[in-house]
Amino acid sequence: MDKIKEILDSLSIEEKVAQLSSVYITDLIENGKLSEKKMEELLKNGIGHVCRVYGATGDNRKAREYAREIQKFLTEKTKAKIPAIFHEECLSGFMTEKATNFPQMIGMASTWNPSLIEKMTSVIRKQMRKAGVHQGLSPVLDISYDPRWGRVEETFGEDPYLVSRMGFSYVRGLQGKNLKEGIVATGKHFAAHGFSEGGRNQCPVHTGERELRDVFLLPFEVCVKRANLFSIMNAYHEIDGIPCACSEKLLTDILRKEWKFEGIVVSDYEAVSMLHTVHKVASDKTQAAKLALIAGIDIELPRVGCYQNLVNLVKSGEISESIVDRAVYRVLYTKFKLGLFDGIQEEINIEFDSKEERKLAYRCAVESIVLLKNKNRILPLDKKIKSVALIGPAFDNPRLYFGDYGYTAHLGLEKCAVECKSLLEVFKEKFRGKIFYSKGCEVKDKNEEYFEDAIEKARMGEIIIFAGGESSGFGEKDTVGEGKDSHDLKLPGSQEELILKLSELGKPLILILINGRPLVLTDIHDKVDAIVECWFPGEETANAIFNIITGREVPSGKLPVSFPKHSGQIPVYYHRKEISKEKKYVYLDSSPLFPFGYGLSYTEFKYSSLEISPEEIEPSENVKISFYLENTGEFKGSEIVQLYVRKKYSSIVLPSISLKGFEKVKIKPGEKVKVEFILPAEILAFHSEDMKLTIEEGDYEVMIGSSSNDIKLKGNFRIKESKKMRGRKKFFSRVKVIKL
Repeated sequence: MDKIKEILDSLSIEEKVAQLSSVYITDLIENGKLSEKKMEELLKNGIGHVCRVYGATGDNRKAREYAREIQKFLTEKTKAKIPAIFHEECLSGFMTEKATNFPQMIGMASTWNPSLIEKMTSVIRKQMRKAGVHQGLSPVLDISYDPRWGRVEETFGEDPYLVSRMGFSYVRGLQGKNLKEGIVATGKHFAAHGFSEGGRNQCPVHTGERELRDVFLLPFEVCVKRANLFSIMNAYHEIDGIPCACSEKLLTDILRKEWKFEGIVVSDYEAVSMLHTVHKVASDKTQAAKLALIAGIDIELPRVGCYQNLVNLVKSGEISESIVDRAVYRVLYTKFKLGLFDGIQEEINIEFDSKEERKLAYRCAVESIVLLKNKNRILPLDKKIKSVALIGPAFDNPRLYFGDYGYTAHLGLEKCAVECKSLLEVFKEKFRGKIFYSKGCEVKDKNEEYFEDAIEKARMGEIIIFAGGESSGFGEKDTVGEGKDSHDLKLPGSQEELILKLSELGKPLILILINGRPLVLTDIHDKVDAIVECWFPGEETANAIFNIITGREVPSGKLPVSFPKHSGQIPVYYHRKEISKEKKYVYLDSSPLFPFGYGLSYTEFKYSSLEISPEEIEPSENVKISFYLENTGEFKGSEIVQLYVRKKYSSIVLPSISLKGFEKVKIKPGEKVKVEFILPAEILAFHSEDMKLTIEEGDYEVMIGSSSNDIKLKGNFRIKESKKMRGRKKFFSRVKVIKL
């Protein structure tokens, strides 16, 4: 664009480097107010990004005022007159007080409902734009292989197809049709962050290039090529000795040259300085800045740390000014796409969480819940039940209903930043019988001082419901979330011990889990009658859970991650190679307790009459896979039908089974529908021995299932010949549901 070139040519090197730098909002505040003196000091040459105005100030109206004042300063009192990009977190909602808080992403993945994801991020987009924010640091596109990792809750799970499909819809909803009315989405963490050594955050990742490309990079590739993702954030870790923050192969060769990415690359917070302080590949912060910029990081977040040294690097001739210009051009291009040069946004009334937005949050919460066990159909609760004993730390503490990047959990607030009733409150409002309540224990502490009271209250109820799990956030009491990695996947604290004692009473016992990672439930699985996995459902947690267990809603969620039987089994993700599944331990097999794609309903579904046509195709063609689905139960429900494919024999070792399509089908009792998948041969491509993307000839087995471990129908087709590809263009199968 000529206008960008004109601006770029007018800037001094100091002003150019300022466009690649950022400032954290707290650095501009003094004595509780925005400081003119600090702005003159830190923003005199302009600034590229302003970070966390809303997440760090705690007051929406004050934050909006700050944003306008900063933009006014930049456009009126600096020579360059270039506005800044404001960014905020938006993983499960705009991260500010009173904004709608949706389920954490592992819960949204459990909906297997991409259209619901897009509706959710469309709401987030409108709320953020209204507040004068331009970029969101989401979605997390990491494939989660190790449940010990505390950030599993932020992901869409363990499967590259599911993560790609949900991530694609997240980006489309957040960015909208036009960035002048949208929010720049930021795919992170580039790349392979979800399989770190020992499940510890930021630790090295051990993967080969084939797995990197066919598994870990796939969701990013989909979002760049298909959803026009406009920002990427690097991962903290290193792969085979090369930190992602200075990997030219990742950030330039693959991202820009292969995928034609046009947006900006932003560093994860402090990732550039970590090249010096942690990875030790840079002797000082100046060297760290040089490595990161050359590799392809355009913006250093969250504050001026290393990139200010680029000025001296250019003046000394150590790097060319053209490298700085390359990054500045991208930043200016993004600002034009966002419409930032069109003037400061007018003051808008920022009221969040309307009735419609809360209704959507409720629908998301309901669909995110997964029924894992339902012995003797104990759920939904019999309407004749006259009393319940409610035990557990999650009944009267709504703080526990939010994920780590929800405003409440992120800031460690004791009181929820958005209206949120507790489960106990909702039971008191809606349950018509007697309620006997005891907290019983804390989430994390091993203290058993409340056990006696819990057991006494449990004796009084006809049925016992235990609600517990984990606490997400960054505080001492929290057990999951960023930086909260765990060696032990059992319920934290003394929760398991209390559940075992409650089971000795011989009464029906229902377990409600509110947590962020797959847990090891082996020792309590047979002691409870029902298990309801809720993840962190957000502001409508209580209403959603109550309505599910009482039958007002029918559970429809399916697991996006496998649940291990023991922490020592890890990894247990479903698409491991065949030999990994076959090999056993001395005392245990290698299969999960609950597999990927698993989830029960209150109704039943029948699959029949698989048809595959044609039975032989060219590598450029599609195959049609159809079958009938019938609701043979008594409830209206939704079944998530899953299409898996396996190549019978291949030139390299491939995953034992791979998801290649899914659809959430709503169906009434007695109703029968026809489901048709159109599967392009291209989405079966993989990197062959010569590292060329290849559609390989041969026989393929088709599996239609209710989960990865519950295959209902099988069939076969053949690809006639192999074909080398220059790059992926198709990523998803298409599906049609035909009512009969």
